Amino acid sequence: MSRADLGLIGLAVMGENLVMNMESRGFTVAVYNRTVEKVTRFIQGRAKGRNIIGTYSLQELVASLKKPRRVMLMVKAGQPVDDFISQLIPLLEPGDLIIDGGNSHFADTIRRTRLVEGHGLLYVGTGVSGGEEGALHGPSLMPGGSPGAWPLIQPIFQAIAAKMADGTPCAEWVGPDGAGHFAKMVHNGIEYGDMQLIGEAYHLMKDLLGLAAPEIAEIFKEWNRGELNSYLVEITGEILAFQDEDGSPLVDKILDRAGQKGTGKWTAAAALDEGVPLTLIAEAVFARSLSALKEERVDASQVLSGPQVSFNGDRKAFVEDIRRALYASKIVSYAQGFALLRAASESYSWNLNYGSLALLWRGGCIIRSAFLGDIKKAYDRNPELPNLLLDPFFRSQIDACQDSWRRVCAAAMINGVPVPAFASALTYYDGYRSARLPANLLQAQRDYFGAHTYERIDRPRGEFFHTNWTGQGGSTSATTYNA
Repeated sequence: MSRADLGLIGLAVMGENLVMNMESRGFTVAVYNRTVEKVTRFIQGRAKGRNIIGTYSLQELVASLKKPRRVMLMVKAGQPVDDFISQLIPLLEPGDLIIDGGNSHFADTIRRTRLVEGHGLLYVGTGVSGGEEGALHGPSLMPGGSPGAWPLIQPIFQAIAAKMADGTPCAEWVGPDGAGHFAKMVHNGIEYGDMQLIGEAYHLMKDLLGLAAPEIAEIFKEWNRGELNSYLVEITGEILAFQDEDGSPLVDKILDRAGQKGTGKWTAAAALDEGVPLTLIAEAVFARSLSALKEERVDASQVLSGPQVSFNGDRKAFVEDIRRALYASKIVSYAQGFALLRAASESYSWNLNYGSLALLWRGGCIIRSAFLGDIKKAYDRNPELPNLLLDPFFRSQIDACQDSWRRVCAAAMINGVPVPAFASALTYYDGYRSARLPANLLQAQRDYFGAHTYERIDRPRGEFFHTNWTGQGGSTSATTYNA
């Protein structure tokens, strides 16, 4: 019998569509699902007449594969991944490969890479972005893990990935162990930020300017023809223009309670672990949490007072201010995201290529946008760039948008329209450009109550001092110092 190029476990939407994508690119794929009835339905349905082999046990799946064997998991993150790995290891031989294509936490991928490699096998944790449409027609793929695995999957991954206009595939090796899943996690965090920023722009136009959904739809469609060109801006225009059966905007009837699957929270937690101020993405996560308090918010709206919303200015000019504020805030969001990637790369010795990551996200994924090409150019100019805000291009863009950005945030505050992502982006920008912050007082407070010591601006860095602030303490100070 003919043997398959790859075996895939997990026939939910993403798994099925990846299989169909691979087969359409000339690869033979063997499939297995824990609920084996799904295998039969798939083989007799979408997969009928195609080079797709249905299998009904892991042993049968492994036996159907060419050597070295490649087995890809598209199952729910967490324990199911560990369970399948433990069942696959005894069935595979040294040099065979296990691939996890789910949204696994990068720390789990680091652990699993060591475990699998300890048995002489290879392991890959890959980010797969683009939803079901991307999986079928061309996702963005972010593989990381055992370096020796990349030659085994490169022909498949680059064949099925989204392609740029010049044919460049949105699939490239990210780095060792958990690097691929970390990149996917940060991608999702940036996605949270982009969506929240777009939501705040919509909120301002709706509640402050009094514009109807169809009017706002046209504005987003216009924005998508410029520097904000992106998948999320594009679909926002389509969503706002979509009519319900009665001809009214469907978006106005959707409950304002957002869900989340956890990758945004993971990104914020990783930033806390790395000491990176990822303020905008954290605010985007908390904004979803606040939206979930729907009943509390309805009750609070009856008893908590605020200003009367009123706008008497030039609406067209303010819409342009919102556009610029959105663009400037987006720059900050990506600056923070790439700062987190840089910190993690140093912590885990991943040696990430930031320009390459930006290119991976140019197509196929949810945050795909023309903007990412500018990020690639920034890292081409300076591969060691500590923050995107310091790149000459992005610095000039912020300068051009800054007055509008401040007007939008001020108007939102005055009128009581919440803009947590816009405001946190501006606050971060102002903090990052400040040569001196009030942390001197904070550090004095820490030394006062905890003898945590401080450095002095009139002495060399690295020398630490403690003051007996009350005259009743002693000269003993804490043994650790964390700025």
